[in-house]
Amino acid sequence: MNNAKHFLALDLGAESGRAILGTLDNGRMTLSEQHRFLTGANSFPTDYQKDDHSGTSLVWDVVRIWSEIKKGIKLAAGQAPLTSVGVDTWGVDFGLLDKNGALLGMPFHYRDSRTDGMLEEAFARMPKEDIYRITGIQFMQISTLYQLLSMVVGQSPQLQIADKFLMMADLIHYWLSGTAAVEFTNATTTQCLDSRKRDWSAEILDAMQLPRVIFPRIVMPGTRLGGLRPALAAELGCNPSVVVPATHDTGAAVSAVPAKRDDYVWISSGTWSIVGMNVPEPVISPLSLRYNFTNEGGLDGSYRFSKNVMGLWIVQQCRSQWQQEGREFSYAEMAGMATQAPHLKAFIDPDYREFLGMGSMADKVVDYCRLTGQPLPANEGEVLRAVLQGLALRYRYVIEKLEEVSGRKTAVVHIIGGGTQNRLLNQFTADALGKPVLTGPVEATAVGNLITQARAAGIIEDGEQGTAIIRNSFPIETYQPGKPDEWNVAYEAFKINLEKTKLAF
Repeated sequence: MNNAKHFLALDLGAESGRAILGTLDNGRMTLSEQHRFLTGANSFPTDYQKDDHSGTSLVWDVVRIWSEIKKGIKLAAGQAPLTSVGVDTWGVDFGLLDKNGALLGMPFHYRDSRTDGMLEEAFARMPKEDIYRITGIQFMQISTLYQLLSMVVGQSPQLQIADKFLMMADLIHYWLSGTAAVEFTNATTTQCLDSRKRDWSAEILDAMQLPRVIFPRIVMPGTRLGGLRPALAAELGCNPSVVVPATHDTGAAVSAVPAKRDDYVWISSGTWSIVGMNVPEPVISPLSLRYNFTNEGGLDGSYRFSKNVMGLWIVQQCRSQWQQEGREFSYAEMAGMATQAPHLKAFIDPDYREFLGMGSMADKVVDYCRLTGQPLPANEGEVLRAVLQGLALRYRYVIEKLEEVSGRKTAVVHIIGGGTQNRLLNQFTADALGKPVLTGPVEATAVGNLITQARAAGIIEDGEQGTAIIRNSFPIETYQPGKPDEWNVAYEAFKINLEKTKLAF
């Protein structure tokens, strides 16, 4: 008798989305990608805040995304009977619905320029310190709060007639099930949530003149919303349950950390690196505000006390520059070149402001080394090694600040996500921190999504059993630290360079 159970993770990133079938059988999970599609934003003509009809806005083509989602469900259902389906996405973006459940325009992309100046507008309505005291969320103009405030300032008709506010994953769950709710981990990214009450902040909503009535109930990861809408079930030929995972993709990824002990810190490694620790309650203090740390929701009502670090974006942009210059390198070739380069000759601060933008990234690395008085990288391998060593040193800096503010010491580092495939960076991280580094799973976001669905189905009893299944199902590699004296000297130089560039946090 086959006792295998099948779950579908719809994992949507800012560039692409995937439908990943997870099969749980005899204490092991296997993954199978059923469908992959583009999600990226479109520039769309609007007159938003413009009178000369020259304006454009950056929006999500949710109609096309919805079509791809249905295709992914249908393909997966053709392979196996689905117990449930759940969606995870990026944070902060949302859709507004009218009283009949119709979408009021295409959702805006977080990089749209309508939030320019909205941080200052918000602070004029409520002091920055009070917003942080309530929410514990770092300040970024892309956050939902400032997107909504731009609609208030612009007297948006959409906001005036809206009946429901839903984050992107919640919007898709609503279309699937007909049930409107906002999941906790993504709700925290809005900077509209009272982090201690775990509910919408009336104080913030009122200060920003946002209508409280449009904000639905908040639900925790693992909540079952129901089956598919009858017409949709007939169209797709299946009727799985709709279960909300940790719908913020980082929250889903962190729920897949295969930790055996509590004294660890995690790094979600990819284009961005997010460095953090799990805490039972938000860590909110003048010091956490000074360092601009954030408290985003996690599994089982916990919080992810963390900070963003510029990640492998810099490596990706270096490769792009070299391609444009006629030098084509695979990532495997780049890793080999970095391995052969001199050790700790130079290193960057990946969070230096010039690395945020696109274009000529390898030149920017050389310029940083010149600015900080270091030996200049002489070739591609030395540029790459300077980037990877700088990432490892920045990780150490952030983790020391996490430990300082939280009052917790950590002994182990877990790295999850696609960046785990960069073995040289993994070893540098272990060496720079002087702590063992455990890497995997690579597909952490999908795995966290699927494990939460299995918990909701009662097949997995708790988080401890879930992490045991992850350890049993996916390769976990350990990197031991070495060369402590060399890395300690480099770290002191790294901190001096921070002073030279006036960018510590």
